Amino acid sequence: MNANALVYCENEFGRIDGKVANGLARYSEKYNILGIIDSTREGLDAGEYLDGVVNGIPVFGSQMEALRVLGFIPELFIYGIAPLASFLDESQRNIIFAAMLEGMDIVSGLPEFLSDDVEFIEMAVECGIRIHDIRKPPPRNELHSFSGDILNLDTPVITVLGTDCAVGKRTTAVRLVSALKQEGINAVFIATGQTGLLQGARYGVAVDVLSSGFSTGEVEHAVMEADGVEHPDIIIVEGQGALSHPAFTSTAAILRGASPKAIIIQHPPRRTNHCDYSAIPMPTLASEIELLELFSKVKVVAITLNHEDMTDAEVAETILDYEKLYDLPTTDVLKNGCDKLISRLFEIFPELSEKASLVCRLQG
Repeated sequence: MNANALVYCENEFGRIDGKVANGLARYSEKYNILGIIDSTREGLDAGEYLDGVVNGIPVFGSQMEALRVLGFIPELFIYGIAPLASFLDESQRNIIFAAMLEGMDIVSGLPEFLSDDVEFIEMAVECGIRIHDIRKPPPRNELHSFSGDILNLDTPVITVLGTDCAVGKRTTAVRLVSALKQEGINAVFIATGQTGLLQGARYGVAVDVLSSGFSTGEVEHAVMEADGVEHPDIIIVEGQGALSHPAFTSTAAILRGASPKAIIIQHPPRRTNHCDYSAIPMPTLASEIELLELFSKVKVVAITLNHEDMTDAEVAETILDYEKLYDLPTTDVLKNGCDKLISRLFEIFPELSEKASLVCRLQG
């Protein structure tokens, strides 16, 4: 059974830095999410607030209120904020200490590893709980260098990349994998960040905490391991950051390590500056497509939208505009599903269409 968990996301739920909590509220194979903690959204249903669909996950105003309403102590306390800052301040540390004192194990996707912090180590021993640093890389002697084996892989690999961080690449990838499975396709998801791993991805690594000498090899290893174990029809790899983003190098490692056969690109049309870097303008969608195709020698085959700050009418209009301008299928998977993406993949990889047709005949 999945462990019961509370997710802390004060003042960030539904916002960019709340992407860990947002992702867990939408989907989790690994944890039974009992509630989100954010006093600014208290009383709301998490699913209804995020996507307009009630999912029964309440938003509590505080840890104390959550425990009072639940009537028991969940096994886990997940820190659901992904801040730009590398280290927690004193008030944030105290939030986690309070959860430890209640007897909850701590799950963190932060780049600051709490299991290496003397204060957290001592508190964990005192409280008899464990700290799980999801983003912590494997020991150096277990890391993999790039081998080149990926270049001989026959299974189609698709990367879902973007024009910025926190634009919904993982959400689109997870939704696409689910939609492909519904068509009878054996699709596998490769996580490359902490939220995907927290959601229960069986394969992957948090790329941004790896040294440059191992990041490409670890992505390659995750893809090859998934292929060897699952024998999938297709592999979908989550992107990180953006190839053009000056603060991140993860996209380059993902492209090299995954060696995709095609790219889907995610873009927020109303975002004018990079999130967390307000002085750096966003690239244009056209410039990012050009850069990705030049760097990878692979085609961008579809566009997916992040609808932040957009009305439904604006989303619909943008889809029509982009399809005319770029001659690529365009959709918003949270609003319109993955049908266009699946049709495009079936067109590029006819063996997938044949498999889906066969499954349909056998089931019908």
